Amino acid sequence: MSKVQDITRENWIMSTFPEWGTWLNEEIEMEKVQPGSVAMWWLGCTGLWIKTPEDCNITVDLWCGNGKRTHGDGKMKVGHQMANMCGARAMQPNLRAVPFVIDPFAIKKVDAVLATHYHQDHMSAEYAAHVIQSNMTTVDENGKEIPVPFIGPQKSVDLWKKWGVPEERCITVKPGDTIKIKDLVIIATDSFDRTCLVTTDSQEADREELTGLCPTDMDEKAVNYVIKTPGGTIYHSGDSHYSIYFAKHGKKYDIDVAFGSYGENPIGMADKMTSCDILRMAEALRCKVVIPIHYDIWTNFMADVNEIRVLYDMKKDRLDYKFHPFFWEVGGKYVYPVDKDKIVYHHQRGFEDCFEAPQNIPFRSCL
Repeated sequence: MSKVQDITRENWIMSTFPEWGTWLNEEIEMEKVQPGSVAMWWLGCTGLWIKTPEDCNITVDLWCGNGKRTHGDGKMKVGHQMANMCGARAMQPNLRAVPFVIDPFAIKKVDAVLATHYHQDHMSAEYAAHVIQSNMTTVDENGKEIPVPFIGPQKSVDLWKKWGVPEERCITVKPGDTIKIKDLVIIATDSFDRTCLVTTDSQEADREELTGLCPTDMDEKAVNYVIKTPGGTIYHSGDSHYSIYFAKHGKKYDIDVAFGSYGENPIGMADKMTSCDILRMAEALRCKVVIPIHYDIWTNFMADVNEIRVLYDMKKDRLDYKFHPFFWEVGGKYVYPVDKDKIVYHHQRGFEDCFEAPQNIPFRSCL
């Protein structure tokens, strides 16, 4: 049979997807983190992989799904959080804009699975299934072997259990809770994700009526994380909006690297931090480096990080900023403090071994 007759949609998908194959999986596995440092990889959206010198590996908000794949009936579910927020009824055109850079089913080891909240682009049933089916284990602070834990606020734990993650594998956290895993200390802190506050249990017409209700359940829905590592302290803000309470966290914790969800909000929406918000968050947290994330993933919320750069350059001297932004790429590695002075990321360019083997060209001047 000829090649064109043998090709099917199914083998095209299997040979092409995930787009990066196991390249990043292998890179993370091979990375030897030096003492006094911490390595991080951006997995897309707010997803992070964090690795330490003692080979502690955790993920935060690793998500393996996508957005719209068909125009369908052109309608948004009336109880969707965006519909609750602004009263829109037309389908949200949120298509996934970046490739899958990690294969969740090729992950060989992880010490903890963390979620900041329960929205669909921050948790993965596929990843959870692989961790459970692979019988992955880690060790607790006393060195005892235990199954890999799933750590998150109550609503995230509820979703994991709904998917079939055993209850005993789940650790429910609220602001103030601390968990130690190998050479990491994970502290849950307040979230400021106000979109979570307009998220109802049902997305259908029987959704909860929120009008006139004073929200009281943020701690059950979302948390931020302070993660203390041998290389520095990381602040993951999940999907938080800007809050003046960032200043409280900045005074309480000595933060080195802060991650904030940035995006270009469509008219009628307030779901992501703006460029001004990212800078205000960094200043309030007293961090050394601020890294915008989330702007990459949705076609209708994509934003230009150069807006942050322009505002930073306008304000840094007048306001005496003690931090600087770092502009990352999905799939890229960032090692702190080794990379602390970098401003813009570029993937490895290759050809480092040029002219180390004979060329095969007609004559040197042809190039």
